[in-house]
Amino acid sequence: MSSRKKTVAQIDSSYMNQYNAHVERQKRKKQRLVRRLVLFSVIVMLAIGSMTTYHFKQRALKEEKIKQYEQLEQELATLKKEESNLKEEIELLNDDEYILEIARTNYFFSKKGEIIFNNPDKDPSY
Repeated sequence: MSSRKKTVAQIDSSYMNQYNAHVERQKRKKQRLVRRLVLFSVIVMLAIGSMTTYHFKQRALKEEKIKQYEQLEQELATLKKEESNLKEEIELLNDDEYILEIARTNYFFSKKGEIIFNNPDKDPSY
């Protein structure tokens, strides 16, 4: 039955013309609604995509900054240790006995009455 073509003629009256105009307006309203929903969906998807991209970039940046911070912390610890060693060296250099000991070992200075013998760097078994 559905394969038969409808052969009913439409009556040309003012009511039918108004009804057809009303149906056309409803179709156009529905088309506009669909277009607005599609546009809104596209805008929402773009916003979500851009926020997701921004989020992952920020996470990568944070990881990089954390690594850089840890590296700087290690460098700071090394520098603090070096500073304490240098302060200790300064304290020792203020002591005359320490300076004399360095002069004796490195520059072969002697006390009064001492004789310094310079041994060559040879094997002592000869």
